[in-house]
Amino acid sequence: MSRISKKFEALRNDSKTCLISYITAGDPSIENSLDIMQTLVNSGTDIIELGVPFSDPMADGPTIQRACERALSKNTSCLDIFELVRDFRKHDISTPIVLMGYLNPIERMGYEAFAKSASQSGVDAILVVDLPHEEAKEVISIFKKYNLESIFLIAPNTKIDRIQEISKYASGFLYYVSLKGVTGATTLDIKKTEEQLKVIKKSINLPLAVGFGIKDANTAKILSKNADAVVIGSAIVNIIEKEQDNKSKTNSDIVNLMSPIRLKLDENLISGEKP
Repeated sequence: MSRISKKFEALRNDSKTCLISYITAGDPSIENSLDIMQTLVNSGTDIIELGVPFSDPMADGPTIQRACERALSKNTSCLDIFELVRDFRKHDISTPIVLMGYLNPIERMGYEAFAKSASQSGVDAILVVDLPHEEAKEVISIFKKYNLESIFLIAPNTKIDRIQEISKYASGFLYYVSLKGVTGATTLDIKKTEEQLKVIKKSINLPLAVGFGIKDANTAKILSKNADAVVIGSAIVNIIEKEQDNKSKTNSDIVNLMSPIRLKLDENLISGEKP
């Protein structure tokens, strides 16, 4: 059983929601990224998504675009990210790590070389934003060869039959993008998202994560009632950007953001609101 499957099973047995946190690897530096990853885990994060910096992150809003620019200005490469994961694994062998990014850096390195290095470093899954499932068979087969799970995105306008088809290719979990647009947008319709999550949950067998636009504990708690995981990204990256020259302030502000979210998610368990 993979780390991701073990994590979801353990949380499901405890009637708890998985908390997934996103940061861009190398922002503001590889060294700081390692410290931030450890802070996230200590603040209640169950799975870490590491963004692979790319010069044209089409699905990302200004916040994560700037994070990519900062990471690339330090010449952060895939090899640096693999080394980051290796360093993290020296102290944490249980927290799943998902690499989230675009196809170009993977193609440049080569699918086989990328997958082998990712697996050897301790990565658990890959989410390629701009790779539709219809074109993913070759890549998925290589990822499977190295025990890497393939995470896919589904959108608000994705039809149920297509979601079911995507789920045949996916493993680990499905990631529901809760709004049309880019990461960090402010137009999240919570009621509509709740309704869509309910429909999707009935149609798939994989765990369902929801992200894009979740910035606070109350929103996370509401959406978690119909999802297996919630993803916090831009809110964390905003803190890193604001306090990039102050490591201790970055970490304390991340704790102040994430700890209340963890507590709110656990309120569902305490109150019996989690299905």
